[in-house]
Amino acid sequence: MVRSVNAVNNDDTANGGVTDAEWAHARLGAWWEANARDLPWRFGRATPWGVLVSEVMSQQTQMSRVVPYWTDWMRMWPDAAALAGASTAEVITAWGRLGYPRRALRLQECARVVADRWHDDLPRGYDDLIALPGIGDYTASAVMSFAYGERIAVIDTNIRRVLSRLFLGVESRGGSASPAERDLANRALPRDARRSVTWNQSVMELGAVVCTAKTPLCDACPVRDRCAFLAAGRPGLGERRTRPRQRFAGTDRQVRGLVLDALRGLPDGETSLPRAQLEALWADRVQLDKCVASLDDDGLIEMLPDGAVRLPR
Repeated sequence: MVRSVNAVNNDDTANGGVTDAEWAHARLGAWWEANARDLPWRFGRATPWGVLVSEVMSQQTQMSRVVPYWTDWMRMWPDAAALAGASTAEVITAWGRLGYPRRALRLQECARVVADRWHDDLPRGYDDLIALPGIGDYTASAVMSFAYGERIAVIDTNIRRVLSRLFLGVESRGGSASPAERDLANRALPRDARRSVTWNQSVMELGAVVCTAKTPLCDACPVRDRCAFLAAGRPGLGERRTRPRQRFAGTDRQVRGLVLDALRGLPDGETSLPRAQLEALWADRVQLDKCVASLDDDGLIEMLPDGAVRLPR
C-alpha cells in the first residue's frame, strides 16, 4: 500500500516522536560515515570547480570509470581558466571513452564563461550556476550542496529511486523528475544545512551501491526496517520508463565513437586520419559518412578537403 507523502514530513510526530524522515536521516548518516566510497572529489578535497567537473563527467557514466579521467583532467586543468585555454583537440582527447563527448565541449564553454565573467571563481548562487553552458538543475543543485554546503534537494535517478521506495513503497520509473518526486525530495530534506548535505550524499550512495534498480541488496540496507517498498513485497521491482533502452552495437553512437577513438590514438606526429583508414573503421559507407558529418556539425572533428579528418585545433 502506498503511504502518504505526509508520512515523511519533518514535523510529523509518529513513531514515538521520531518521523520516518528523521529516523532515515540518522540511519543513513551513520551508514555514510562507515561506508562512503573514497572518491577523490569527496570530503572537501576538491575545489567547487573540481566538484562541478566530477558531476559533469558522472552523467550517465559509472563512478569507477570517472575516477582516472577526473584525476588526469584536474591535473592538466585544475581550474576553469586552465581548461578555457586548452585546445579543442586536447579536450576531446582527454575526455577519452567517457561517452557523450559533446559534454567535454560544453564543459570547456562553461570554463570560458567562469574564467571571463566570474574571474575564475565558480558562482555560488543556483541561478548563476544554472545559467552556465551545459549546467542543468541536477548539476547546479549538486554543486550548491556538495561544494558550498547549502540546503537544497539534489535529485537524480538514484535519489528518486531510494526516496520513492523507502517512503512511498513504489518503484520510480525513470524519465524526468515529476512535481511529486520533487516535492517528496524537499519534504525529506533535513532542515539543517550540514545534515542536508550528508543526506543528499548518503541517499545517492545508497542508490548506487545498495538500492540498485534491478537487484537491490535489501538484506544489507540500513533502512530496511522501515522501507515501505520492502514491506510491500517490492512491487514492480526493476520497472523502467516505457521507452526501451537503446542498443549500442551498430548505432551511430558506436560509429562516432570509433572515429573519435581512431583520432585519439593517432601516432605521435600524425594529426589527421586519412580517408582510407577512416573507411576501414566501418563497412556501411552511408552510415559512416553520416556520422562523420554529424561529428563535424557538433564541432568534435574537422573534415579536410582530401577526405581525411582531424580533431579541431
